[in-house]
Amino acid sequence: MAVDGCGVVCKYILVLFNIIFSVVGLAFLALGLWLRFSDGTRGIFNVEALNSSAFVLGVTVLIVLGSVMLVVVVFGDYGACSEKRCALQTFIVLLFFLAVAEVVVGVLAYTSRDEVGRRLGEFYVSLYTLYANNNDPALAITLTFIHNTLHCCGVTGISLVEIVKKTCPKPDGFMESLVMANCPTTILNVFDRRASLVLGVFLGTGALLFVALICSVTLNAKIRQSASPPQYIILTQSTAALTVSQPPQQDFGSPPHPYQDPVVFTPLSAANIPIQA
Repeated sequence: MAVDGCGVVCKYILVLFNIIFSVVGLAFLALGLWLRFSDGTRGIFNVEALNSSAFVLGVTVLIVLGSVMLVVVVFGDYGACSEKRCALQTFIVLLFFLAVAEVVVGVLAYTSRDEVGRRLGEFYVSLYTLYANNNDPALAITLTFIHNTLHCCGVTGISLVEIVKKTCPKPDGFMESLVMANCPTTILNVFDRRASLVLGVFLGTGALLFVALICSVTLNAKIRQSASPPQYIILTQSTAALTVSQPPQQDFGSPPHPYQDPVVFTPLSAANIPIQA
């Protein structure tokens, strides 16, 4: 049975949320797999000494995070669109752990911002070095995203000598066309001076996940309510019979009688009337 009212609103909110979530998860997974199996970066994972490097850890996080997000989306979309409580309950559990992890990671990144900034700086330098050696397209896309997000350019920032200048963002003025902020320093500054902003991004994302979690719980309750069997009430008649008197009728073949025998109607002893949920 289809849900109505608040259940319909929560259903469409979950569908929209899962669409956005699936796009982000697919982007993370595709980027991670590309960096893992690309010709220019695949050899790094075969070197035992580099298995704990920032680049390997970053790529692993991208693959794992993208895979988890897509699994969550599958359960969420199936449970919301087909109104299956089992899939929706699994989605609720996965979404809860994901939201808690988002908040915990944000707090840890804030408290350990120096270490996180240093690790991300190492990750960027690894990407920069690999791109300078083989000009891999996957690395070019990744560097372009980082440069445009942080508005920085390479490890020096000097456009005349930068190898990756074609992946750098457009300068805002004449001075930036000559010298732009370099990315390792910018990454450190983001986690040093803008740690509260980074924490706010993580907490805001966690809040969105909790909103989707509330909608999931509400939709699950509405589905359970609509799927419950109808309740009945029993109406009983206290009197044994209902009598209806008819007016006297004239009988031309016999002496007139003032009253005829009453007609007796036997009522039903009980009636089942469904109550609409």
